[in-house]
Amino acid sequence: MLKRLYLRDLVTFKELELHFEQGLVVFTGPSGAGKSVLISSILSSFGYPTQGAAALCEVQLEKPHSLESELYMLEDEVTLKTLKKEKLRYFIDGQKISKKLLKEMFSPYVQYLSVRDKSSFSSETLIKMIDDYLFSQNKSYKKRYKSYKKRYANYMAKVKELEKIREDESQLATLIEFATYEVEKIEKINPKLGEDIALMQVKQQLSRIDKIRASLSVATEIFKAESAVEEVYRLLEKDASAFSDAMNQVRADFEETEHLASELEEMDVEEILDRLSDITTLQQRYGSIEEALAYKEAKKRELASYETIAQDKSALENFLNLEAGELFVLSGQISRERKRGAKVLEEVIKAYLEALKMPPLHFTFSPTQLNVLGSDTIDILVGDSNASTLSGGEFNRVRLALMASTIQEGESQGVLILDEIDANVSGDESIAIAKMIERLSSVYQVFAISHQPHLSAQATQHFVVTKDSQKSEVIALSNEGRIDEIARMIAGENPTDEAIEFAKKLRM
Repeated sequence: MLKRLYLRDLVTFKELELHFEQGLVVFTGPSGAGKSVLISSILSSFGYPTQGAAALCEVQLEKPHSLESELYMLEDEVTLKTLKKEKLRYFIDGQKISKKLLKEMFSPYVQYLSVRDKSSFSSETLIKMIDDYLFSQNKSYKKRYKSYKKRYANYMAKVKELEKIREDESQLATLIEFATYEVEKIEKINPKLGEDIALMQVKQQLSRIDKIRASLSVATEIFKAESAVEEVYRLLEKDASAFSDAMNQVRADFEETEHLASELEEMDVEEILDRLSDITTLQQRYGSIEEALAYKEAKKRELASYETIAQDKSALENFLNLEAGELFVLSGQISRERKRGAKVLEEVIKAYLEALKMPPLHFTFSPTQLNVLGSDTIDILVGDSNASTLSGGEFNRVRLALMASTIQEGESQGVLILDEIDANVSGDESIAIAKMIERLSSVYQVFAISHQPHLSAQATQHFVVTKDSQKSEVIALSNEGRIDEIARMIAGENPTDEAIEFAKKLRM
């Protein structure tokens, strides 16, 4: 339910704040005062195209129970804001949102009917209407339909698997050749964990071998003075054990270094550098030795999977052939239920269409390829006319009848916005439309522009839009003000006593 509208600098509206109630909210006033612009601004807040955008527009509404979003944090009372600077920007509870996503989020809760809308009913919309009716009447149908959708989703997943297998199969030789090449390349190098570190140490030692030899040659002179130093300690009658231990450690280190130098001299430097180059190449391609080894094992598993591709393909083809048959049978059962439900729904709709001075409606079914909704394509005939040949007014009266026939009593169904839905109709048709919209307002919060007194008389809230010079204003009418406005709609700017009395009667 919309609770508040605030806008600033919208065409001829300078600033405006309105508070709304549940039920039927009607806007009336002279032509050109700005009613459609005002409704357009509300629609714009939900991502609909706009006639003219306000510099700032805020709409506050109660969050629909089923409205959830993983992208946005939503309050119990949601605030939608549009700002117009260089372009129109959209916000939901202070968070920027795209126009497309905004409309997708609120399209189940905010519906718009205009007398200028002559678009046809889609098959998907008609199927959903019949299915929703059957769900409320037949639990076994709902269970069967859910089973079909689940099995169809699994069926399509298997179809994609088969397509992938066939695609792989057509490229199988190339894939096997590539996987084999990758495995053999890594196995030829046969890297060991930690080998890169050890090779770098050897490389560094090889680069210093000549310096190590030269330093050792000079450093070994220290041993020539060893016995003289020990003699000094003896003559001084001091303990020479620490000196002896140190010299023994130096001797051992020098011998170890000499041994290492000898080993290094015996190594094949070219072989070591080539090995290091191979390991470095693997690291550059795969990231590390660990990742190269993991990649090799993955490719081995891939090669093994290619061996079973023919078996997998045959099994999937058999499954899909059997499942397609099962789905066809199930969709046939669903179609028969829909046709029975459609007949019942036609009788329900017939009464509403009669009230709206329209001929009966019939659903027409045509078979189509299996899809997530079954195997039905549905259209409508109203009298002898299909939906695409109806006038805008006829089309929307049919929509009103369909909506009224599928009302779930006591269950809020969102917001319904009507733009001059009762324009250019006769008195009897206007009365019927008003009664239909009043029924819809029991479950929808309805916003309507109207030039007819009957709909205005049924309103929960009545606002009049006026324009003085280049400034438009909106006034919430009291009961007395509503009678005066309805009388104006009946008889013009100077209503007669008879028009005022008739307005009072409509308000009773």
